[in-house]
Amino acid sequence: MICSDIFRLSFSKTLTCFFISMIALPSMAQIHNGQFLEKLLKKHSAGLANVLDNPDKYEVQILYTKIDRNNKNEPKFTTYGYHVNKAQYFYPASTVKLPAVLLALEKVNKLGIDKYTPMFTGADRPEETAVKADTTAEDKLPSVAHYAKKILLASDNDAFNRLYEFIGQKDFNDSMQSKGYKDVRIAHRLESAIGTENNRYTNPTRFEKDGKVVYEQPGKYSDQKFISPEPIKRGKGYLKNGVLVNEPFDFTEKNYFALEDQHKLLKALFFPESVPVKERFNLTKEDYRFVYQYMSQFPVETEFPANYTDDYYDGYVKFLLFGGTKTRLPRHIRLFNKCGDAYGYLLDNAYIADFEKGIEFMLTAVIYCNEDQIFNDNKYDYDEIGLPFMRDLGKAVFDYELERHRANRPDLGRFEVRYDK
Repeated sequence: MICSDIFRLSFSKTLTCFFISMIALPSMAQIHNGQFLEKLLKKHSAGLANVLDNPDKYEVQILYTKIDRNNKNEPKFTTYGYHVNKAQYFYPASTVKLPAVLLALEKVNKLGIDKYTPMFTGADRPEETAVKADTTAEDKLPSVAHYAKKILLASDNDAFNRLYEFIGQKDFNDSMQSKGYKDVRIAHRLESAIGTENNRYTNPTRFEKDGKVVYEQPGKYSDQKFISPEPIKRGKGYLKNGVLVNEPFDFTEKNYFALEDQHKLLKALFFPESVPVKERFNLTKEDYRFVYQYMSQFPVETEFPANYTDDYYDGYVKFLLFGGTKTRLPRHIRLFNKCGDAYGYLLDNAYIADFEKGIEFMLTAVIYCNEDQIFNDNKYDYDEIGLPFMRDLGKAVFDYELERHRANRPDLGRFEVRYDK
């Protein structure tokens, strides 16, 4: 499927012009933490009242960036916050996968390797597993590109783990820190019970082309432990081996990715010319097109993996605005997003564009949905509280964007991409 063939040629020229004229500007403008966002949400959605009246219970944090273009199509950003607090821990779930994709693409670029080059994962230790094939890929071989696709289309955990292993735990964290993302800790693989110490070890990898090894990386060990400096305990109990333990659950050694850093990364990805050079990712023009495509493409529009059918409905990983609905979504509205849910925390981080109405904005949010305060019991309140909140939040901001005056209609051709089908 093609969003617009008209912009395909202009995309490359536009992006080239952006990159040539890049100027290091402040990455995050002042966040306005007044009552604007709360009033906006209450005005546009009565359904949000219960959560907004109990923000501490639901641990809600929201960042919304309004985008206005001048007559040269240059963006101006105004960011509003609601209860944003980097000291308030939340589990980031699958939102950590987006920086993994960007860092993996950056790394293959640095190595001079095409992202489609087959990448094979070895195993040095008993808890590690190897990968020699990927039956979901067109050529049946694993690669950084195919892992990235599976992450962006369906939030695949194993794909994240393979990129985490390729990047390396220490390099992952050091790279994010060097780019100015200070409130990030990536300590472990996902959906894996191998423990904190074993997650410091990452598998060997090698890239092969035409039967020849073009790059080989030995297994790595992080000489630094990426855990919270202070204990983080949540809730009143958790299940362990099916038995209830009546103690708070310990997140001290879990991943962390502060909401402000998530929002800042989104801006760096979609508006790289508007952030300092050090905060950008070293991506090619084709990499940007690739990421924009698979962040916004619906599973049903996908050629490979070919098994993205009934179980992967349009709203499968679209929380904001659509609330994970199973109904068919409009094609002129696209969420370029990375969401996540785990341990009762529900998150989404999105650049949202309506190509028909000329609307664009950035929205990032987290909500805690665990009424019984018990972890690992698979009894979280995503459907009852979290997804309706994300739907109503996105709709409230979207409705406001529909109403507000813009001096100039944005040219969004840069983000209109060709989909697989």
